[in-house]
Amino acid sequence: MTSLLDYLPELLMSLGIIALIIEVAVLGFATFILFFVGLSLLATGIAMQMDWLSVNVTTAIWANLVVTFVLALVLWKPLKKLQNRSGSTADNEPSDFAQQTFVLTGDVNAHSDDVFYAYSGINWKVRSDQPLTQGTKVKVVKIEVSVMWVKPVNDC
Repeated sequence: MTSLLDYLPELLMSLGIIALIIEVAVLGFATFILFFVGLSLLATGIAMQMDWLSVNVTTAIWANLVVTFVLALVLWKPLKKLQNRSGSTADNEPSDFAQQTFVLTGDVNAHSDDVFYAYSGINWKVRSDQPLTQGTKVKVVKIEVSVMWVKPVNDC
């Protein structure tokens, strides 16, 4: 019977692909550690398969340590910048809700929690930087988690 070490390059490549799948599909690319380790395992497995590196555990460990470190050193800032840019939106960009107008069912201000507006299956809290009275027609200007910020239609 053969041992797993006889298939070390294939094992490393398989572990690398599994690590990349977990990083992207399960963790949503939130951490980069598994990404660097996965790429390192994949690269080391390929290098061993092509006989660029000797096929033994010591070489696999050292190669993965060095390649993971180099990948982290080279790719950390660009990936961090990409991650921060993709999820953020500028304050001056119009929201998907920017065209949404409705009439208030109660008085609202910056701290009100008792007026709600049902939209897309969610009951949103309605708040405004200025006090507004019931019956005022408003337009959504900003969205936060479960909160719609509104202004009177004539101010927009």
